[in-house]
Amino acid sequence: MQAIILAAGMGRRLGELTQGNTKCMISVNGVRLIDRMLTQLASLNLSRVVIVVGYKGKELVDYIGHRYDDKLKIEFAENPVYDKTNNIYSLSIVKQQLQEDDTLLIESDLIFDDRMFEMILANPYPNLALVAKYETWMDGTMVRIDSDNNIVNFVPKKAFNYDEVDTYYKTVNIYKFSRDFSEQVYVPFLDAYCRVMGNNEYYEQVLRVITLLDKADLKALPIGKERWYEIDDVQDLDIAENLFASEHERLGKFNKRYGGYWRFPKMLDFCYLVNPFFPPKRMKDELRANFDVLLTEYPSGMQVNSLLAGKYFGIRQEFVVVGNGAAELIKSLMESLDGNIGVVFPTFEEYPNRLDRSRLVSFIPDNPDLRYTAEDLKLFFRDKDITTLLLINPDNPSGNFIPKEDVIGLADWCNDRGMKLIVDESFVDFTDDYSTSSLLKNDILLQHPNMVVMKSISKSYGVPGLRLGVMASSDTRLIAMTKKDVAIWNINSFGEFYMQIFNKYEHIYKAACGKFLEERRRFEAELGKIPYLRVIPSQANYFLCEVTARFTANELTEALLNRHNILIKDCNNKTGLQGKNYIRIAICNSEDNDALIKALQSL
Repeated sequence: MQAIILAAGMGRRLGELTQGNTKCMISVNGVRLIDRMLTQLASLNLSRVVIVVGYKGKELVDYIGHRYDDKLKIEFAENPVYDKTNNIYSLSIVKQQLQEDDTLLIESDLIFDDRMFEMILANPYPNLALVAKYETWMDGTMVRIDSDNNIVNFVPKKAFNYDEVDTYYKTVNIYKFSRDFSEQVYVPFLDAYCRVMGNNEYYEQVLRVITLLDKADLKALPIGKERWYEIDDVQDLDIAENLFASEHERLGKFNKRYGGYWRFPKMLDFCYLVNPFFPPKRMKDELRANFDVLLTEYPSGMQVNSLLAGKYFGIRQEFVVVGNGAAELIKSLMESLDGNIGVVFPTFEEYPNRLDRSRLVSFIPDNPDLRYTAEDLKLFFRDKDITTLLLINPDNPSGNFIPKEDVIGLADWCNDRGMKLIVDESFVDFTDDYSTSSLLKNDILLQHPNMVVMKSISKSYGVPGLRLGVMASSDTRLIAMTKKDVAIWNINSFGEFYMQIFNKYEHIYKAACGKFLEERRRFEAELGKIPYLRVIPSQANYFLCEVTARFTANELTEALLNRHNILIKDCNNKTGLQGKNYIRIAICNSEDNDALIKALQSL
């Protein structure tokens, strides 16, 4: 068995990173792609490795030098017209070598798990292509396979159809060809294709022609959950560095992304908090049906969108301002406040992070479940120098909840002292009394002009990608000021259209909230069976858990990510929880929740 590596390309999409070197000289977490690949090949007992160079070929040859002489026999071939040809010509340059032994054919811009070579070599079929089920990040040649893993068609870019992606597999660009296949089938077709179509083509197109024969004898080997990535641009490099980080660095890299985990489809996200049972398929279908016009038309300004938000929640237009997520409104509100702010810690850090720490007056519940009541807050803050009291209700991360009547009493108490009360009720629709717990009512707002209510639509309604949130108050001066502070087009057309159509689906939303309560009760019971966790009761869509044995919170978080590709929240960096070994686990759908339980049991 030999290996042929195609490394002649220019890698223009990587910009400055390939100005002085070819793509395989790019480093991922400090290790060059070519070094990683040659180290992997060195364990396979190969007869030789042939590297086809072109762009910056001398630099690559000089870099490799004799460093692998004791492990691999390395030969080089040159594509002198790399800037005028594609990889079909690079492969044709070594067509003689291709016919001299069984061959692993590899493209040099790949990073992949060590086990991939073991998989393809251990498989008894002599002619194989490693393939991965289609994911949104993938580009290039796709294939279709039958129930016996025969490749029945190669799908080039021009023939790609998004309506058929469920049937597609992406070629990983690692192939195994037997000597007979190369000699009797592939090379003759390669020669013929180059004569007819020229050298500015791709070698996969030859495979496409071959698969159209009745007996192509080329099979696919799906790689399942094995990690791999093809690095064509700087974003690919960024994602690869996350996927292939060391076990101790990987968690930190993912946390710094603050979302965007759809780029990692195999990951289960129990860190970010959304409604797992809404929106329904029909609502998503309606959004899809209007995609073209929403993409190409401007959204409305604040006047229309505040009208839609008022309709959404049944409150007056002049009482509400719409934000590009609640985070935009939090920033505007917090930066408008004077004086000191009373804050319950641990909390959602977006609020206190907007202020100088010297202005924060902190209350930390003195009990292991982080429970507190409205009376506790009154008792603690009654003699404190504050102008505003902040209440996250239900609280994040504790899940503590103060009933609506008690919050209204707290608002009256604050009003008597000339204080403003900010209530973030982003998780209120997950409470047992979800249908009656919200403060977004005209009469409540009118009676308490000192109260500001914040709500993230992203969390409760399961649409974080739309970036929607609202702030409401009968203090119309504050609302008007905030509307002027944010951009006139601060939300996009998709968010606007979602608010427009929501009320048609409101009955489904209420049913989804009821379904969520059932799943929370079930999930809490299952989590309670994990011997090293103490689960704190919650009225939100997450559980705060104390890790009581076997692991620290950080060790458990890293183990779930590295061994099971599951992301949870380590709360050790939250004010009030430092060193106390707490984690936060989101409540997802039943299937994902069961996968987490299984992972926790396996640990």
